Amino acid sequence: MTSRKTAIAFASALLVALAFVPVVFAQEHLNDRNGIRHVLLISIDGMHAVDYENCTASNTCPHLAALGKTGVTYTRTTTSRPSDSFPGLMALVTGGTPRTVGAFYDVAYDRVLAPPTIDTGNGLPGSGPAPAGCKVGMPNGTQTEYEEGVEFNQHQVNGAGPYAMFDGGVLSIDPMKLPRDPYNNCSPVYPWNFVRTNTIYGVIHAARGYTAWSDKHPVYAVVSGPTGTASPSNVDDYYAPEVNSDIVPIPNFKTVTGVDCSAIAHAAGDDWTTHFDSIKCYDQLKVNAIVNEIKGKNHLGTSSAPVPAILGMNYQAVSVGQKLITGGVKGGYTDAAGDPTPSMLGEIEFVDATIGQMVSALQTQGLLDSTAIIITAKHGQSPIDTNRFFPIPGHSGANGTPPSVVIGGFLPAVYGLSNNGLGLAEDDISQIWLKNSADTVNAVNALETAGVTSGSDASAIGLGQIFYGASLTTMFNAPGLPEDPGPCCFLRPGGDPRSPDIIVIPNVGVVYTGSLKKQSEHGGFAHDDTNVMLLVSNPGIKTRTDTSFVETDQVAPTILQLLGLNPAALDAVRIEGTPVLPGLSFKEGGQ
Repeated sequence: MTSRKTAIAFASALLVALAFVPVVFAQEHLNDRNGIRHVLLISIDGMHAVDYENCTASNTCPHLAALGKTGVTYTRTTTSRPSDSFPGLMALVTGGTPRTVGAFYDVAYDRVLAPPTIDTGNGLPGSGPAPAGCKVGMPNGTQTEYEEGVEFNQHQVNGAGPYAMFDGGVLSIDPMKLPRDPYNNCSPVYPWNFVRTNTIYGVIHAARGYTAWSDKHPVYAVVSGPTGTASPSNVDDYYAPEVNSDIVPIPNFKTVTGVDCSAIAHAAGDDWTTHFDSIKCYDQLKVNAIVNEIKGKNHLGTSSAPVPAILGMNYQAVSVGQKLITGGVKGGYTDAAGDPTPSMLGEIEFVDATIGQMVSALQTQGLLDSTAIIITAKHGQSPIDTNRFFPIPGHSGANGTPPSVVIGGFLPAVYGLSNNGLGLAEDDISQIWLKNSADTVNAVNALETAGVTSGSDASAIGLGQIFYGASLTTMFNAPGLPEDPGPCCFLRPGGDPRSPDIIVIPNVGVVYTGSLKKQSEHGGFAHDDTNVMLLVSNPGIKTRTDTSFVETDQVAPTILQLLGLNPAALDAVRIEGTPVLPGLSFKEGGQ
């Protein structure tokens, strides 16, 4: 895999060139390859490889186990680093890492883009209209928020877009809350244009394949990849009820496991992620959308549509089940071997049963043989052993100090504020963008010596490892400003305006939080963050377990190859040399 060590200068030059060269594969059509005409891509967010191994061994996930008997199971799969939903999803659909794609976190920083016009729902201050609030033709610098806070109203399931109550999509995004491009008349930067490379959705759509996806936020229509417009037109059917909206009853609606969603016990203001049953109701909405699409309808089931060549969704149930503590009941695990608590097991059993619904729909429609099912996760969750969980600062505030607070004076002020409303990207990782990159060494020294106590080798920040300078640029582009800034969003020669200056990886189990309602998180580089399940299944695939080291970014080129398209149609695949998954072979005679 030495081809993945492409020189930074070459990658930068190639990405600039891509901005001006039409995609040469645009006229390629979908072809049958071993009879595969559809791919169902499922991300069970948080689902570790050990979760899959444990549930198949205990017969608590019979549908997943059955799929494993007709496919390849990869046991040593790693997610993107950072292991967050945004870079994790981008790995699955671009074949690239944050270095090339430019997606580091839902909430990150860009040294060139300008702030949104108005405040976001999560507290990122707007800076007003141009020219005062967006200085044209020069780098501005802003936090970038691509999550629920950029919707018209994040408290509503439909984001207050022009949708029915339990629908949702990109028309819920308020362009006034998006970061702006000072080199393009301060126009809002839509999420699908924020990423620097194309996606499998762009390639499949260009090959005249019908496409669909469902996810937790409207902004995750980012799977479209760049269109240069206000529409993610590479996704033909996108469904995104907001997961962080307020819980409301769903009339006459039950989950496949019998949860009555018309009467969900909750307190005012609770969102769908705050209870073990409410998250099942939320995920069931998306499962029903996938089943409708398999049946040749739109996601609501209200009109006919082609069966997508690529379709799929993410689950939140397992991720919530791993983290949640509510009403004195804990999810997560009982030990370091990954044995689930009863609440956690209920989430896995729910997900398994709904995957059974999708498989049943494929069988009924006569599509199972022609569909490759890929099941993985955008990220894991750490720690599995909840005895290792140590929150900083903790609910008492006495457990230590997050890195962003220790070096607050080095951070960029946000429109006159000494700190920002959102906070930097801190979960079980701390990504830090400084107001002056020349201060990196001083900031690192402050972090290294933060709160060291007598007789202890642990600092107040729970320090495990710090990446900066050369240790950071082995993974990502050097932070800074491009030599010749221009319209977003291409990687240009010079410094990368999105690379953090410093990344802090805390000790395993440390999570930067003061919440009493969580016992794990994701985002970091730890094994529990990154080692996720990966299964590629189809009745025609030769069954095997593959123990070679693979990465989730290999899913993207594999999907194109399964559909008879050229994996090299993906920008990130060409730049980073991302290979298809190994060991996938079909039985003699195909289907």
